[in-house]
Amino acid sequence: MTAAALTAPPARRRRRLMPRWAMAWPALAWWIFFFVIPMLWILLYSLGSRPAADVAGPVSLETLSLRNYGEALTGVFFNVFVITMRTAGLGTLLAALIGFPVAYALAMHVPARWRSILVFLLILPYWTSFLLRTFAWRIILAPQGTLSDILQTLGLIDGRLLVLDTNAAVQLGIVYNYLPVMILPIYVALERIDKSLLRASMDLGAGPVRTFFQVTLPLAAPGLLGGLLLTFILAAGDYVVPTILGGTKGLMVGNLVATQILASQNLSLGAAMAVILIGLLALIVLAAAALLWAAVGMLRALRGAPL
Repeated sequence: MTAAALTAPPARRRRRLMPRWAMAWPALAWWIFFFVIPMLWILLYSLGSRPAADVAGPVSLETLSLRNYGEALTGVFFNVFVITMRTAGLGTLLAALIGFPVAYALAMHVPARWRSILVFLLILPYWTSFLLRTFAWRIILAPQGTLSDILQTLGLIDGRLLVLDTNAAVQLGIVYNYLPVMILPIYVALERIDKSLLRASMDLGAGPVRTFFQVTLPLAAPGLLGGLLLTFILAAGDYVVPTILGGTKGLMVGNLVATQILASQNLSLGAAMAVILIGLLALIVLAAAALLWAAVGMLRALRGAPL
C-alpha cells in the first residue's frame, strides 16, 4: 500500500479499498437468486417439451424450440391473453377514475391531522387475507344474497342478481382489491406539491380548472403513472380474483398457466405463457416510461427550458 493511501483519512481509505457497489451485494444476491435464476429456468422450460411416458422429469430439454410460444399465441389461448389485457386495462382505468378524486381530496382538502387516520383506514383491509376478502364478494354477489334482495326491493333489477361467475365480477374484484395501490402513489405525489405554486397560479389569473390541468395534474403525473403501472401489472397477473369470482367465464392468463402446470401437467406450455405475459408487461412498462419521457420533454420545450 502506498504512503498516500496510508496517510489518507480512514473513511477515504475504506472507499478506496471497497467498491461503491459493495454495500448493495446482499440485495443483488437476493435479486439474482430469487428473480434472475428462476426467470432463466422458466425461460429454459418454455423451450422444452412435455416428456414422453418413459422419460423422467417434468420437462424434456433434449430438443429446444419455440413451438410452445406458437401454440400459446393461437386459438383459445390467444383469446385469453386478449381478455386478460382488456380486463386489466379496464380495471386499471376504473381504479384511476375512482382513486384520483379520493387521493386529491385526501391531499388537498382533508386537514393534516386527519390524513394519517384516513390513510390508515384506506390500507386497513390489507390486514385481512386477500383470499378471504375476495371470497367475501361471493357472499355479497350471490343471486340469493342480501345485495340481490336490496336491488330487487328498490326495483333496480327484475330478477336475481346474476353477476357472480362472470367477467363483470372479476372486474369488480380487481377494482376493489387494487384500488389502494392506485390511490397511495397519487396521494404521495399530490401531497408533495408545493401549495404556493397553486396560489401563484390563482394570483396570475388562472381559475381552479386551469390550475388543476396546468399545475396540479402535471406535477402529480409520476404518481399517477406509478399507480397505473402497479395496478395494471398486479391485475394482469392475478390468479385469485378470476378463479374465485369469474369461474369458467372469468378466465385469465394466471388461471391458464396454473391449469397447464397443475391440471394438464404441461409445464413447458405453461412456462411459455408466463414468459409471454412477462414480456407483454415489460413492453407496457417501457412504453409508459417512453411516454413519460416524451411528456416531460414536451412540457420543457413548451416552457422554453433546455432538454
